Amino acid sequence: MDKETFFESPVTSLGGMAIRWVNELGAMVVFLFRAFVMIFHPKQFPVIAHQVYFIGARSATIVMLVGLFTGMVLGLQLFHTLVKFGSAGVLGTAVALSLIRELGPVLTAIMITARAGSSMATEIGIQRISEQIDALDTMRIDPLRYLVSPRIAASIISFPLLTAFFDLIGILGGFITGVMMMGLNAGTYFYRVRTGVELEDITGGFVKALVFAIIVSIICCFQGYYTHMRRDSYGAKAVGLSTTSAVVLSCVLILVADYVVTSLLL
Repeated sequence: MDKETFFESPVTSLGGMAIRWVNELGAMVVFLFRAFVMIFHPKQFPVIAHQVYFIGARSATIVMLVGLFTGMVLGLQLFHTLVKFGSAGVLGTAVALSLIRELGPVLTAIMITARAGSSMATEIGIQRISEQIDALDTMRIDPLRYLVSPRIAASIISFPLLTAFFDLIGILGGFITGVMMMGLNAGTYFYRVRTGVELEDITGGFVKALVFAIIVSIICCFQGYYTHMRRDSYGAKAVGLSTTSAVVLSCVLILVADYVVTSLLL
């Protein structure tokens, strides 16, 4: 290998990687647009209801469990921190704002990604490699309308609702720690929650939940739908790698989007 080729290879590899990322991003945007338009098809509502049950209702237990212990840990940590400054009375505000603004939407999205997002990618990926999606095309059934659109709609419905559950249970968890275990006055705790939380805080949390819903649903469905086009493997191994990629990429983009949305809302 001559000197020119040695210095050309890293640049060429980096350029090729950038082009692939741009192509995949463009394909994902087109994929989202086509699937989103089909949400409003009249035959979609029973399928959407089924997906709301799977993504939302069946994820409620784990989301509320995580919310409870997150609130309890927040209450414990913040109580000991605020006592040092003589401000233990504002524990309710601190717990509520931490959950509503940040931890509620983010942790809810990550929990749903781990439970339902991975299932989306795996199920669609298996349907792809077993040629079930090709069979839908043969029967003149649009796979995007049948497989992807209901999952996107169900995610948009489920994420804000589960985020609200997470916030409420987390605030109760802070109450258990701060009031029942540390002896803070119950009236003071809930008064601070009521006076410290404003409408824009709640709205911002729901905006984040909607953004995360679109990110998780589209990435997981996209990875599963195009399992057969992976460069690194094929068959069952490709399904596993697609599921892994979907979960990892979703979690990373949740945190990136959290920063972007927070910077826009503040």
